Amino acid sequence: MIVRSLRHALGVLMAASPALASAGLSSLAPALPVIPPAETRLEAYGATGDGVQDATGAFKAAIAAVAKAGGGTLVVRAGTYPSGPIELCSCLNLRLEKGARILFTQSKAAYPVAKKGLGPMVYADGCHDVEISGEGVLDGQGEPWWAAERVVKAAARARGLADGEVGRPKMIVLERCTRILVEGVTLTRSPMFHFVPSHCEDVTVRNVTVSAPSDSPNTDGIDPSASRRVLIEHCTIDTGDDCIAVKGGPGLCEDILVTDCTFLHGHGCSIGSDTNAGVRAMLVRRCTFENTAAGVRLKSSRGRGGVVEDVTYEDLTLKGVGQPIIITSYYYGLPKPGKHDTPHPA
Repeated sequence: MIVRSLRHALGVLMAASPALASAGLSSLAPALPVIPPAETRLEAYGATGDGVQDATGAFKAAIAAVAKAGGGTLVVRAGTYPSGPIELCSCLNLRLEKGARILFTQSKAAYPVAKKGLGPMVYADGCHDVEISGEGVLDGQGEPWWAAERVVKAAARARGLADGEVGRPKMIVLERCTRILVEGVTLTRSPMFHFVPSHCEDVTVRNVTVSAPSDSPNTDGIDPSASRRVLIEHCTIDTGDDCIAVKGGPGLCEDILVTDCTFLHGHGCSIGSDTNAGVRAMLVRRCTFENTAAGVRLKSSRGRGGVVEDVTYEDLTLKGVGQPIIITSYYYGLPKPGKHDTPHPA
């Protein structure tokens, strides 16, 4: 990983770059989804919200109806909806009203096998104008996944490997999508990463809460990957790993604004570890880090790093942070934030 255009001043990591200034990141406003006015209610397709009846079929039928009608809002009223994976469509607003909770199944068999483990809980590929909104909750029930992962990681490290992975679903993965808005909802207890927009354009994440226990493995909050024009604002993220991790692999990630966010437990606001294709033009401002293991964190491993340039951090507040600034191109060769090297025997 090559890092350009960074300077350290007055206890805050900052950058000065004409290219960054011309990008206008301070007022970045990604294009928002355009959703037709029609509304569909999930209960019309048999969902009861009683916490017992499986709602997987209801979600599938309701979203198919929205797609056939050319788009609209799918309203999920207050209640608890056990469900398997949900596939979204274009021109859809999945709106969870206050008191609505989607409770994703803990059955491994419910999730399709993917290249890197299991398919996600909520998914869209090649869609446009996608919104997830409201005051409701998406709950991944991650505890059994975390327990299994801890065993696998411990066994891998006992063999001298850097890491191990049992194969877990992520909560929301949107691939090759444009005009995305995630607003107001709470994402909690994902087995792995909570929200991954990958190869997407015009992504807005606003007033979202992400929560998972501080010891839950790999429960990243928001991980923009190979995406462009991404705005993350007024979010509260409290997880067991990176609160945000911007990734430049396998494609370039650029024009990223993270503003007015609060990071609690977790590994702070990261770039990497995969930066193969690079990360460019990123501004992190007016954010608070409290009791995180790290603050500003740029990381890559050998053979996985690319150019990281035109990155600015400003007006940051750090309270009780383990390591305020970490920059390493030897990720996995160094201890995790807050840990110490094991002394070699004499």
